Amino acid sequence: MRTTLTLDPEVAARLKQEVRRTGRPFKIVVNVALQRGLQMGGRPARVPRFEVRPHRLGFRPGIDLDRLNQLVDELESEETAAELLK
Repeated sequence: MRTTLTLDPEVAARLKQEVRRTGRPFKIVVNVALQRGLQMGGRPARVPRFEVRPHRLGFRPGIDLDRLNQLVDELESEETAAELLK
């Protein structure tokens, strides 16, 4: 079937880019793009489900992970005090 289409500038630019990338004729690129779009049937592409995989951190019992920032602050202040005493 022969028809005339008016393309948005962005769409035309992407089609021309695909023609340059693949070396295929413009007509083929347009037909492939339309076929792919129509096969989707208006459904969004399925995104793989994100999965969190837990890992053992290897901390010893008794270490409060919520207070690690406090430990870092204490170590830094001890280091600073040692440098001042030099």
